[in-house]
Amino acid sequence: MTTAQDLTLYTRLAGFRLVVLANRLGCDSDFSRELHDRLIDGLDAAIARIQAIAALERMFLAGEDEFAAYRLEGEIAIFARFAIDLVDDLEIDRDTQEFRVNGGDWTNALAADVGGVEVNYPELVALTPDELGSLAPIIEDIMRETGIRINAVRATR
Repeated sequence: MTTAQDLTLYTRLAGFRLVVLANRLGCDSDFSRELHDRLIDGLDAAIARIQAIAALERMFLAGEDEFAAYRLEGEIAIFARFAIDLVDDLEIDRDTQEFRVNGGDWTNALAADVGGVEVNYPELVALTPDELGSLAPIIEDIMRETGIRINAVRATR
């Protein structure tokens, strides 16, 4: 990333944040408001990452920090994997056959009965356009223009 790319991405993210805030005014349900709030929080986190990257670039170019190049490389790698989870985040540990949703407690996915042992992990199901409402086209625009992945999925068993 370069400073010009940082500024462009920062501007796009800040603009999308304003669009989501304005769109939130038309929400007619708590679920819709929660989706908007989670997207705003995710955009805030992305903006903070871009600010950190820009600060490290300035430090590197000014020669102020001998480790700035390594830290910058790490921040860019982290940002490349950055995603916003609007509803559920599912982590699966296949070594222990456990899973957790939204950073909660780990749950064993093994079930045993007279029929044998079964491993049953939750699945992620995408929210429908009706569930996303007016946020659906905004999410598509954000992903297309910034490259940030937005996961609008729910964990089900």
